[in-house]
Amino acid sequence: MRTQVCIIGGGPSGLLLSQLLHLKGIDNVLLEKHTRDYVLARIRAGVLEHGFADLMREAQCGERMDREGEIHRGFIIAHDGKQSHVDLHKYSGGNSVIVYGQTELTRDLYDAREKSGGKLVMEADDVQPHDLTSATPHVTYRKDGAEHRIDCEYVIGADGFHGVSRKSIPANVLREYEKVYPFGWLGVLSRTKPVNPELIYVKHERGFALCSLRSQVLSRYYIQVPLTDKVEDWSDDAFWAELKRRLPAEVAARLITGPSIEKSIAPLRSFVAEPMRYGNLFLAGDAAHIVPPTGARGLNSAASDIYYLYHALLDHYQKGDDRGLDNYSAKALARVWKAQRFSWWMTTMLHSFPDSIEYDRKLQQTELEYLFSSAAAQGSLAENYVGLPF
Repeated sequence: MRTQVCIIGGGPSGLLLSQLLHLKGIDNVLLEKHTRDYVLARIRAGVLEHGFADLMREAQCGERMDREGEIHRGFIIAHDGKQSHVDLHKYSGGNSVIVYGQTELTRDLYDAREKSGGKLVMEADDVQPHDLTSATPHVTYRKDGAEHRIDCEYVIGADGFHGVSRKSIPANVLREYEKVYPFGWLGVLSRTKPVNPELIYVKHERGFALCSLRSQVLSRYYIQVPLTDKVEDWSDDAFWAELKRRLPAEVAARLITGPSIEKSIAPLRSFVAEPMRYGNLFLAGDAAHIVPPTGARGLNSAASDIYYLYHALLDHYQKGDDRGLDNYSAKALARVWKAQRFSWWMTTMLHSFPDSIEYDRKLQQTELEYLFSSAAAQGSLAENYVGLPF
């Protein structure tokens, strides 16, 4: 098989790029190692920057997002016995975010690719890129016991942290930066009415908590737990009881509990791989960078990669201009590191660290007091949360 762009990874990043390129007449093939149902079973965050929402509309996949998504103009940080409101709309120049589950977003992208006859190869095993520094790279994979080959001009690695793409870059070229946090998030998805119309971030001496939502009938809640904890250690009753202990009393009083639909523990880490280009291989999303979920930057950072790649490939194929491709890694990483900084700041400010001393705790308290006493500080938070310019 021959194509212009081979995309490895059938998550939202790869699907979005595939759809955008298709609409501009750029031929592409997408390889995914799992089934569609497996991909859609992943429960992930759903806070979308306004720029990401615009990309979904450009991909002609935003109709359900605009119809069912929740527009949020702010959120609450509960701390020191107070509930302080962050007015995103006011402090970001009129921007907001859309709360729309990643599962639903991915479903919309799959539906669009299948409706348009997109070249999707699901359950592609043993995917391997080859000759990445040549003008004629190719990708091999196995399916139904047979080996297949795709000849292409560019390979996009959107196959996540554990995928093959980043591992295809030689060790003497790749540089990795990582910070592992000493805790995780225990998350519960329940078919219950959200406790609040907007997200509530909670800083508490027992640990961080977050009240989020997917819709008006589907709620997502998180609590900070030690890395040694396992899902089996937490019954639904134990989770709800601990969440209530961390919430402000008036919020806990109106919390509606119910059986968990999904329950998991996600460790928190920060990770960046440089460069994001090697020959004719371009990394995107979790293949190149991961952030703690505190600042809702993970999926959005992936979307900015896709924005840069999409426009770089358009310029290459439509204008013969390769400056976007040549500058992709530097441009993407500049925004990635800003997302890393914001996620680190939010995580450090709101979590309880097991090795913290009283000095650290006083700084956290001072940081929050300063945040809500300064319009400039709230403006910085809002600007980062709704999405820095591409």
